[in-house]
Amino acid sequence: MARRFRGESRHKVDGKGRVSIPANFRRVLEACDPDWTDGLRPQLVIVYGDHRRKYLECYTIEAIDEVDGKIAGLPRGSIERRMLERLFHGQSFPTEVDNDGRLVLPQKLREKIGLDDWAFFIASGDTFQIWSPETYEAEEVAKTEAWLESQPEDFDPLSLLDQPRGA
Repeated sequence: MARRFRGESRHKVDGKGRVSIPANFRRVLEACDPDWTDGLRPQLVIVYGDHRRKYLECYTIEAIDEVDGKIAGLPRGSIERRMLERLFHGQSFPTEVDNDGRLVLPQKLREKIGLDDWAFFIASGDTFQIWSPETYEAEEVAKTEAWLESQPEDFDPLSLLDQPRGA
């Protein structure tokens, strides 16, 4: 089973904040939840604390466990550890996929990203993001297009994978 999210899609949000998760995203959530078995609801963690972000970052259980392990490796009492604990522990929302394959997004989270009638889902490796479609189109698509336009005509994005770390 794949352990990376792939793709993007747009889904209706109902009045109670329920939104369907793309089916292929649900399979990744299941595969990356060590406690999941057929018939149970896969778990995930929605991180919303970074005020600069205009989206919700959704972590599989394996992905958030990896982040938690790295945070725990920082010196106890350090500002870096305290800030990361606040962002990833305090300003997060543990939840599960309901029996109909939906997330229930609390009003606080919907308001944070300006989510009304529609949600835009986009894969981001071992996480996925939920955006207001209008915000995603206005900000992220423009950033990607501007970056690509700044590259040479024959630029191949895969060439970035061959660069040494830190280059």
